[in-house]
Amino acid sequence: MTDVTTTAPPGAEVKTDPPQARAGGRRAVLRRLRVTPGSGSGFVFVLPFLLVFGLFMVWPIVQGLWMSFTDSSLALRDTSFVGFDNYTEALGDPDVWSSLGNTLFFTAISSVPLVLVALAMALLVHSGLAGQWAWRLAFFAPYLLPVTVVTIIWTWLYQPDLGMGNQLLGALGMEPVGWLSDESVAMWSVTALTVWWTVGFNFLLYLAALQSLPSTFDEAAALDGAGAWRRLWSITLPQLRRTTALVAMLQILASLKVFDQIYILTKGGPGGSTRPVLEYVYDVGFTGYRLGYASAISYLFFALIVVVSLVQLRLFRQED
Repeated sequence: MTDVTTTAPPGAEVKTDPPQARAGGRRAVLRRLRVTPGSGSGFVFVLPFLLVFGLFMVWPIVQGLWMSFTDSSLALRDTSFVGFDNYTEALGDPDVWSSLGNTLFFTAISSVPLVLVALAMALLVHSGLAGQWAWRLAFFAPYLLPVTVVTIIWTWLYQPDLGMGNQLLGALGMEPVGWLSDESVAMWSVTALTVWWTVGFNFLLYLAALQSLPSTFDEAAALDGAGAWRRLWSITLPQLRRTTALVAMLQILASLKVFDQIYILTKGGPGGSTRPVLEYVYDVGFTGYRLGYASAISYLFFALIVVVSLVQLRLFRQED
């Protein structure tokens, strides 16, 4: 098979565009395709999000802030400006401080196990157990359940006579416990429900972090004779420091905003021992009809969350 080549006739000129002309043509095409800064095309794409964000986020924030300076009520149409009276009353309200104490106590006793248990679950799955999909499904599946389903399940478990909790205690020869009726036990019962329900999300974050870690350090330590526990404490956990900081920050903020499971499970009882701040805001605003006062409490709590977030960020940056 012969190659067929074409050549120009003798004396014919072969016209080629100079490099400057080709570059100029490319620039012309790019100028036609480029979106000029003043055309506003980018703003058109962002406009739907800005409208939704402004309507459902910015406007309610501004409206709620203004409402906190008024005596707005669901029972009265007339509204008057009262200044900082609502904030002054909130700072002197013992129910605000008791509900805030309940919130902080729940945050303290729930955040620690939600971080440690999630880490232990992720390490267990990452270690290479048989049936990986079954372990992942079992650990993450409760997080997908709605809060109403979760609270119904745990209400049955906490039944004083027929619940599995007291049935197990009776089998061990122990006295039954008022899981939801004893003020000293109710918050721990809510915490157990919350850990079982939400630990799957933290588990997923830790598992993703473990799978992204390089294996070279662990393999080198194993060749040097380091055991499994030494590699865990000296190699794996230090590499998970950033993930642990992220999980801890997200978990503390989530625990501070607890409302759903407590409201459905205990309604803040017994004796207000499990009522968090957000439930007190709900009770004041939609049961007591004092929207202005409820708004003031919510903004004070919002300020507390901002302070906690800034402190966490400062601490994590110092560690880094």
